[in-house]
Amino acid sequence: MLQIRSLAFNFVFYVNLIVQMIFWTPFYFLAPRHKAWFVPKFWSRTSMWLYEKIALTKKDVRGVENLPEGSFILAPKHQSFWDTIAFYPYLDDPIYILKRELTWIPFFGWYIMKMRMIPVDRGSRGKALRSVVAATKEELARNPRQLIIYPEGTRRPPGAEPAYKYGIVEIYSQLGLPVVPVAHVAGLYWPRRKFLRYPGTIQARFLPPIPPGLPKEEFMQRLISDTETACDQLLIEAARSKNPPHLPPTAVKRLQELGALPSA
Repeated sequence: MLQIRSLAFNFVFYVNLIVQMIFWTPFYFLAPRHKAWFVPKFWSRTSMWLYEKIALTKKDVRGVENLPEGSFILAPKHQSFWDTIAFYPYLDDPIYILKRELTWIPFFGWYIMKMRMIPVDRGSRGKALRSVVAATKEELARNPRQLIIYPEGTRRPPGAEPAYKYGIVEIYSQLGLPVVPVAHVAGLYWPRRKFLRYPGTIQARFLPPIPPGLPKEEFMQRLISDTETACDQLLIEAARSKNPPHLPPTAVKRLQELGALPSA
């Protein structure tokens, strides 16, 4: 049944994406940008609903009261495709940083550019970072927006040793905005590079914001400590739940290190 539910959800997920993208096109491109946000947020909500009904995976997102008013940086743990779509319904006007090649995809790329996301050319990291900061400052000068950055850059399996990139430190320092870390264990249920979708409840937490103006090293240490401590707790809770999800080797190893599982 796991394989059947997973296959069914994956199929319906992409059909839902394509159908909504076509159906909403007239409204989306004719409406003012802020009102047009209804479309991707509605798609996110329907995707989460389908995920719950077909794959039997719920979500429990807490800490919404920790989201500041106006502009801030959201820094989620990156484990799954789930965390790229699950959070923006909670945000007023989010900005994603993404590869420029994604803007070349018909329909999808047009949708991206409508929302004034920040495309980045592949090249030197220094040049890309300067481009991101300049484009973000320009957007924030127009409207209060929320910049979504994945501090580790790429998806990491649950329990894996953290690999935070220094780019978020420079962006934090230059933009002068609070940073809201986001902890979750979505990779246990919607794993990267696999089609299986495990049932259960994805726990996610918006953590208290880190204020602007901290020294760079202090900020980095706090970001890692806050995020990883909360992720460890959620990992333990998932492993001890009534119906625990499949645990990848990285999660088993981390749980053993935390004393939550006996060593092999």
